[in-house]
Amino acid sequence: MPASEATPLLENGNGVAHVEPFSHRVLAFIKAEGQPGWIESYKYFLFGSWLNILLLFVPLSFISHFLNWDAGLRFSFSFIAIMPLAKLLGEATDQMSVKLGQTLSGLLNASFGNAVEIIVGIAALLQGELRIVQTSMLGSILSNLLLVLGCSFLAGGIYFKESNFQVTGAQTASSLMTLSCITLVIPAAYHSAQSRNSTATYEHLLQLLREPSGSLPELGETKDGLLIISRGTAILLLFVYILYLFFQLKTHSEFFKAEDEGEETEAKMSTVAAGSALLLVTVVTSFCADYLVASIEEVAERYHIPKAFIGLILLPIVANAAEHVTSVWMAMKDKMELTIGICVGSSIQIATFVVPLLVIIGWIVDRDLTLFFADFETITLFISVMLVNLLIQDGKSNYMEGVMLITLYLIIALAFWVS
Repeated sequence: MPASEATPLLENGNGVAHVEPFSHRVLAFIKAEGQPGWIESYKYFLFGSWLNILLLFVPLSFISHFLNWDAGLRFSFSFIAIMPLAKLLGEATDQMSVKLGQTLSGLLNASFGNAVEIIVGIAALLQGELRIVQTSMLGSILSNLLLVLGCSFLAGGIYFKESNFQVTGAQTASSLMTLSCITLVIPAAYHSAQSRNSTATYEHLLQLLREPSGSLPELGETKDGLLIISRGTAILLLFVYILYLFFQLKTHSEFFKAEDEGEETEAKMSTVAAGSALLLVTVVTSFCADYLVASIEEVAERYHIPKAFIGLILLPIVANAAEHVTSVWMAMKDKMELTIGICVGSSIQIATFVVPLLVIIGWIVDRDLTLFFADFETITLFISVMLVNLLIQDGKSNYMEGVMLITLYLIIALAFWVS
């Protein structure tokens, strides 16, 4: 072998052995055997979907923010820019999951499945927009449970008279969603009970009920108690979510598998390229989310759009656009287990992981974010979860059930528009 091609030698007690050069080991890590290279990976990542043409709005979002353009333009550019970024976050997560195995893939998807909601929530939290945090999280839950699931049932019902899915897994997921909903009712019940037992007058209580939905509910003397309840509940919900992941991925995974698993995701990116892309897109998304939240106040005042409507309806559409399309597409293929997993599973992630996480982050950065929502919002969430439970308990779906879910979502949107 020529000297230039010789590998480094390592002496040991038994003689001399060849050792793989460090550069080879690095290259093997960067590009595993059989995986696409960096150029192929990023080419697929950037040009693999027609939705990526909207990435042109990312620089517009940055430019409009630094040049202080009209609030409507800043909001619109950031709003549109987050759509393809959300899709890319999901794509990078899926590509990283290909080589990681079922358990690690499940954990990765659980962690980054709602990355946009987390980024927007943290951006709003750091800017003190607690109302936007609450309404955007509630809106994401309602969007997945009513709009996305409703559109999926409707689309599936057009192609198939009736679709079936694994009822045990769906019921388990919906039961956990009900628990999460109850945890939001308890702070409201506590506040109501304590307010009635305090020196608050009847007129004061009426004033609280007349508060516009665009402002935070008045905590008053119950603030300390609500903070303790919310932070303790957040820790418990995170613990329940971890157990749910273990239940779903390990001990009872058969309850969440479709009879026909379908094709596995094809590796179009190397693991390291997907990881770097995930990190890059997360950073860019955090800036766009920050600019979006910063423009909400001015947009709401100038264009007379209720802040609650922006948080509850508009922001979730941005964050969940890619999931919406995927869920409907799966329903049209009669893969309802995947549809239920996307819609109900995403709602569970938000209610038992994202919301508690934001409460704890607020605790760390000294922002008094609680689980106390306005009465109207609490009732809205409760009836939505109740309707979903009723519709999926038989393990079947049709287009009429989809119409019911969409109708309730539109009524809620109308109510928040006039609030």
